[in-house]
Amino acid sequence: MRRIITLLYIAVVSAALTGNTYASFPGEVRWHNETADTTKINRILIDASNLADKTPNELMAYIGMRFEGTPYVAGTLEGDPEMLTVNLDEMDCTTFVETVSAMALTIKERRNSWQDFLYNLEQLRYRQGRINGYASRLHYISDWIVDNTHRGNLRDITDRLPGAKYQIKTIDYMSRHRDSYPAMKDDATFEGIKNSEVGYRSHRYPYIRRSALMTKKAPFWIKEGDIIAFTTKIEGLDVTHIGIVMLKDGVPHLLHASSKLGKVVLDPTPLSEYLSKNNSITGARFIRIGEQR
Repeated sequence: MRRIITLLYIAVVSAALTGNTYASFPGEVRWHNETADTTKINRILIDASNLADKTPNELMAYIGMRFEGTPYVAGTLEGDPEMLTVNLDEMDCTTFVETVSAMALTIKERRNSWQDFLYNLEQLRYRQGRINGYASRLHYISDWIVDNTHRGNLRDITDRLPGAKYQIKTIDYMSRHRDSYPAMKDDATFEGIKNSEVGYRSHRYPYIRRSALMTKKAPFWIKEGDIIAFTTKIEGLDVTHIGIVMLKDGVPHLLHASSKLGKVVLDPTPLSEYLSKNNSITGARFIRIGEQR
């Protein structure tokens, strides 16, 4: 059963006790299972706290594997009104990567409570790190990258990679398919989404072509724990899927929330084979947590 709790008082007390000085904290959270989720968040953060000196990529790989087997469910963030939503029992590809990234950022800050995780999750998921309705959520991966890179949460390394090319697309899939998004029945929300798309007309972004990634051994620059976002041929859309790179004997595999396999899984097929079976993919972008190179 979903429960909504007010966290402002808890945040103030936590700040007083721990010395946290976060500028903002979500007033309300929509939990899928409050007790189980807060317990799991704390357990993972505490278990990973001795890895704080590891690289963010190493943390991404370690934390990501903790969610292996979690059922795939789409649309878990949808609800009225828009709230910071936490559901560790069900994930899609985006919520999986966001959750792991928020935990990795929390560990790098040497913090280990679910309150700290919530702060970082809001920072990653919403424009300028603040919830302000449905349109403030960073729905497009390009928007997610640009906004979070500006604030130092992410670093898109794609344009620094050998063989990087550029794709130019107008990203407006959501406004073109208004009927597919129940929240956009509201005219103000629809206009908010259209306004967020304005900055992505003829958007130019780097990618590595699919053909350059279809080698069995990993290129020298791929690191375990890299976030990989697959670019697409679909009109109006930049990215269709996202996951985390894992290396098995030097061969890249995809750790992701898979709709086909119905769960978070370390894909048994190498990345090259995964790409060979997905003709709508044009290539990939590579992102790292924090400002690491």
